[in-house]
Amino acid sequence: MKVLVIGGGAREHALCRSLSLDPEVTSLYCAPGNAGIAEVAELHAVDAMDGADVARLAVRLGAGLVVVGPEAPLVAGVADAVRGAGIPCFGPSREAAQLEGSKAFAKDVMAGANVPTARAYVCTTPAEIDAALDAFGAPYVVKDDGLAAGKGVVVTEDIAAARAHALACGRVVIEEFLDGPEVSLFAISDGVTVLPLQPAQDFKRALDGDEGPNTGGMGAYSPLPWADPKLVDEVMQTVLQPTVDELRRRGTPFAGLLYAGLAITSRGVRVIEFNARFGDPETQVVLARLKTPLAGVLLNAANGTLDTVPALNWRDEAAVTVVIASHNYPDTPRTGDPIDGLDEVAAQDAPHAYVLHAGTRQEGDAVVSAGGRVLSVTATGADLSEARERAYTALGRVRLDGAQHRTDIAAKAAAI
Repeated sequence: MKVLVIGGGAREHALCRSLSLDPEVTSLYCAPGNAGIAEVAELHAVDAMDGADVARLAVRLGAGLVVVGPEAPLVAGVADAVRGAGIPCFGPSREAAQLEGSKAFAKDVMAGANVPTARAYVCTTPAEIDAALDAFGAPYVVKDDGLAAGKGVVVTEDIAAARAHALACGRVVIEEFLDGPEVSLFAISDGVTVLPLQPAQDFKRALDGDEGPNTGGMGAYSPLPWADPKLVDEVMQTVLQPTVDELRRRGTPFAGLLYAGLAITSRGVRVIEFNARFGDPETQVVLARLKTPLAGVLLNAANGTLDTVPALNWRDEAAVTVVIASHNYPDTPRTGDPIDGLDEVAAQDAPHAYVLHAGTRQEGDAVVSAGGRVLSVTATGADLSEARERAYTALGRVRLDGAQHRTDIAAKAAAI
């Protein structure tokens, strides 16, 4: 099978790494990719937001499967264009991707499917915003209705900050605060059948102790030793399958990766948000634990034959990933700084620890930073303590001027 992956972040590097280890994959391409992905896949230039451009590239390469990584191309309809060219594509249609593209649409789907979620108001005027903030009280949860690269949500006790964010968004969803720990659960779907992956937990705040501004994610771990063993089954029955069924009922079947961001509240599981693609950085740890070869599962989902796939096999090992971010992230990050120590990690820490590239590019013989989140240092171990130790040991070999990272990823869970 020839596989083309669209995107250029750590999520796509994790996908390409798993696909490169799959004996069924004979050729692996990525567009546009990054400096790390170039080590496992052949890179090609593409406008990832242009469905016709992506489809032309897939046809030229003779791809038997296209995997669209980021959310923006999915919401733009890139998967539709690829399928229109007669090539199987893993990723939902433009209409189904609205599950992530519009939080208001997602709330409407959840209402139709009777999926448990936070009470919410969709607001478009200052008066509606003020009424919603007053109705729920602090802490205030304000979400930009559209795509915001994981940074469109503000949770604050400060009503002035909440109101300012809401007014800056245009259309906004204001909802009740959900107490309890958060969990990310991915599921692969072909529009009918739903195949859950293993849960993970990510860390959204920039600083240790969940302080600082919201980010796209500073690290993640899996499995969750504190979670109810029946959690996946419960979420399948109350969230994932009902959502897929509702979208099919509406004539917009969801075929791709359905990501449920969940809060384990005192009143039970509640959906915080849906995404329409693999999450970053949770993908890095979930795929590190997946034993089943990936390509065949994704192809079956693209072809509508997921019901023929046997139960997935998982490694007993734990996995931890820690994000190295640029100076000034999540504000405008500094880029172009050289990255050293990657060869040392490969020589001294493999195969238990490795570096997945997010915002990097090749400049001559050097690899330099090219984004806010630059690298995801990922490691596996017999338990979370060992995986953590290996991840931070490998991270200590990487040198990037002005870099920042959290030191407490998976620390509490590892102590359980």
